[in-house]
Amino acid sequence: MRALVTGAAGFIGSHLAERLCADGHSVRAVDCLTPYYDVSLKRRTLRALEAMSDCQVVVADLRSADLAELVDDVDVVFHQAGQPGVRASWDEFDVYVQHNVLVTQRLLDAVRGRGIRRFVYASSSSVYGDARTYPTGEDEVLRPVSPYGVTKLAAEQLCGVYATRGGMPVVSLRYFTVFGPRQRPDMAMHRLIEAALSGDPFPLFGDGRQVRDFTYVDDVVEANLRAASAEVPPGSVVNVAGGTTASLLEVVGIVERLVGRRVALHRRPSAAGDVLRTGGSTERARRLLGWRPQVPLTDGLAAQVAWHALRRATARSA
Repeated sequence: MRALVTGAAGFIGSHLAERLCADGHSVRAVDCLTPYYDVSLKRRTLRALEAMSDCQVVVADLRSADLAELVDDVDVVFHQAGQPGVRASWDEFDVYVQHNVLVTQRLLDAVRGRGIRRFVYASSSSVYGDARTYPTGEDEVLRPVSPYGVTKLAAEQLCGVYATRGGMPVVSLRYFTVFGPRQRPDMAMHRLIEAALSGDPFPLFGDGRQVRDFTYVDDVVEANLRAASAEVPPGSVVNVAGGTTASLLEVVGIVERLVGRRVALHRRPSAAGDVLRTGGSTERARRLLGWRPQVPLTDGLAAQVAWHALRRATARSA
């Protein structure tokens, strides 16, 4: 397989690019190094990818780059790039439209007519908003409650248009709260584990009873690989969920046990756009992709805690 991975310096994209290289595939890893969080972390990730066999790293802004060169000779596009973050999307909507909607349309247009095997789009459970039923199936009414969710849904619908009108082999994967090593610094589990290891207070938005369906990053990578090869109808939409729901307070308790230290909570008001609950049905993923989550929440958290601890130890000895 010759794969293009966008957002390859990011959390999920880097894990996916690593797995593809390890499996012997040829990878073109693209990222524009947006300053949403510390760019030096992204550069370090790209250097690690560059050292892998048959991985070409390209720093390029997909809003303006010559996409014909990037998609040349590519069999599969894994479109992981996008502007993340529910809270910031209220203040920078134009940025989210550019990175999440316009870039997706440019990529779809660039590969149109090239005979690619599959275009896998990284969507989000944010498209559901406050769903009416749980576990939430893919046919649920879509009512995003944040500008971020609106842009992810708009890009997903663009994928559907290109599939319906142009027959493009697109699959959209709706991720549910992905966690694991190299998780973005703004995400709750990253901040929680850092607080637990340092002894600093953890900013807790809301009452902590909000429930999430947590999905380990290796499971998400596996879902992408299966979506690239499975025989599925163009325009298919599939949940990628961990199958284990827990409240944020329950996650705090698990991390406290793993670290062996209580975490001081700095309670803050609920953030606009945060839903009370997520929980995805994985029946369609099992049926179409032969995929089901493998990593339980506690095991995944243990792996992420170990990664944080090693990173902190390495930084101290440097």
